[in-house]
Amino acid sequence: MLPNIIFSFLVAFLNKLSSATEFPNLRTRQNATQPNIVFILTDDQDLQMDSMNYLPLIKKHLSDQGTFYSQHYCTVAVCCPSRVNLWTGRAAHNTNVTDLVPPYGGYPKFISQGLNDNYLPVWLQQAGYNTYYVGKLFNSHSTENYNQPFPAGFTGSEFLLDPYTYQYYNPGFQRNKDPPVVYPGNYSTDLVAQKAFGFLDDAVNSGSPFFLAIAPIAPHANVNVTFNANGTSTVLTSGPMPAIKYQSLFPDAVVPRTKNFNPDTPSGAGWVRQLPQLSEPDVERNDEWYRNRLRALQSVDEMVDQLMARLEQYNLLDNTYIFYTTDNGYHVGQHRLQPGKSCGYEEDINVPLVVRGPGIARNMTTDIVTSHTDLAPTILKIFGIPMREEFDGSAIPLTPEDISEIATGREHVNVEFWGNRYNPEDGNAYGKYLVNNTYKAIRLIGQGYNLYYSVWCSHDHELYDMDADPHQMENLFPLGFTKNSTLASWTANETILGVSTLNLASRLDALMFVLKSCQGDECREPWAALQPDGNVSNLKEALQPKFDNFYQNQVPRVQFSRCEPGHIIDAEGPQFEPNVIYSDGGDPQWAIWT
Repeated sequence: MLPNIIFSFLVAFLNKLSSATEFPNLRTRQNATQPNIVFILTDDQDLQMDSMNYLPLIKKHLSDQGTFYSQHYCTVAVCCPSRVNLWTGRAAHNTNVTDLVPPYGGYPKFISQGLNDNYLPVWLQQAGYNTYYVGKLFNSHSTENYNQPFPAGFTGSEFLLDPYTYQYYNPGFQRNKDPPVVYPGNYSTDLVAQKAFGFLDDAVNSGSPFFLAIAPIAPHANVNVTFNANGTSTVLTSGPMPAIKYQSLFPDAVVPRTKNFNPDTPSGAGWVRQLPQLSEPDVERNDEWYRNRLRALQSVDEMVDQLMARLEQYNLLDNTYIFYTTDNGYHVGQHRLQPGKSCGYEEDINVPLVVRGPGIARNMTTDIVTSHTDLAPTILKIFGIPMREEFDGSAIPLTPEDISEIATGREHVNVEFWGNRYNPEDGNAYGKYLVNNTYKAIRLIGQGYNLYYSVWCSHDHELYDMDADPHQMENLFPLGFTKNSTLASWTANETILGVSTLNLASRLDALMFVLKSCQGDECREPWAALQPDGNVSNLKEALQPKFDNFYQNQVPRVQFSRCEPGHIIDAEGPQFEPNVIYSDGGDPQWAIWT
């Protein structure tokens, strides 16, 4: 936790800044009946490394006045696919936006998939709501393609555009249908705040209910792009750049020295397990990278404070829902990893979610399982808009009554990733290019169990008991399993929930078999898809011995035929087919894996 003296200093310092803010003459809207939503989306913000503990004004206005969802997850641990997942309510294998850049991702892929006419702001406008967006929308949304076509569904917009998106002191914005404008020497998060407050004024003056999304880049790395005379470009990445007034904060902060921070013995699977231990200079650089992440977030903290003052001035606080989250998590030094994301480990997928608004409990923490796939359905439910058939998620319970009612009914999150990863070296985030980072994973959390299971395209498998091993250091799945492995290869004798890890893994793999290609109801109720007449709705019920033969011998195993940088069906192995009775297909051995 943040030391009390530092926390008190921050509150006093930022309150002083806030009190100096000049407010315009604002027209108060009285007797509003339809709610509004303000959605704050940061970039690459961690939960596991305690970033929320360094944001006292967000704690004051949001956490203390709302509900914190401690087991909220992104489903793709990288920016663009995660944002598309969030704004569509559909899994990445269904949007087919799986990367940051074409051909498998980025804004051009979002357009080519037909999603520009079928995502949240379009639905909200169709229902009569005004919609506004400021900041980063998607990767590969650039000064070259911003109007090919314009993003649909916004009453007003100010988008950060590549190559200026991640330049903290040289951001480039594009307003509505106007040409892009670059702001040399201006601090990106401060401009995002100013532009968002301008749209808030517009929203209130319109007299209509509104949705306002605010998406600063903090605490993402700073990325400068230089265009060379020969037509090439040079990309230089460094740590996040805080506003000048925050550059000296937290001089003694270091990355939490958890068990998985730069461990003496290798951990993880695939290429992660091959990483060398970080050197002392590496660790020092990582600590400074971490401090700059915390410093960059202070401008977001200040922005939230100023936003709340304006909402109060407009008399809108009692009728406005405020969401605070991020696109994906982040690691710094865990499992010997240099700063980055794109892994399935808890640091990369467990992300902050705080919601404040009418009927929401104050100063409450809930451990119900939720994901980004659930956010679009949640927003539609708040606005009273019917759910969409294509949704893969379901609305998050917001009130204490709803949370209590559904507490045992949500247990799984489907996690997926395709492609490669840059592993930074010598402080340069574009250092070593690592392949074969394609994997499927699930998080499964219920009464008496807390599990992570993954299958990689390289045939690696992982199984972690997250209660006993929260830092994912002890893989319970035997190393070296291949398509020629047999039951005799499984020598581990651990038990979880009173059953062997072999029996447990058979259920997890079957669940993943559904989730890796699920659509709609299959994503929300995967056990029912597997056993439509089996009265199975959770892991405990699936572990009944009478189902052993079904899970061990009849459900196809999750596997990849090869590693690919995008979602290519014929590389994804067997696909779940609804209403098919699965047989052994001539291969009765459960433990013949991929």
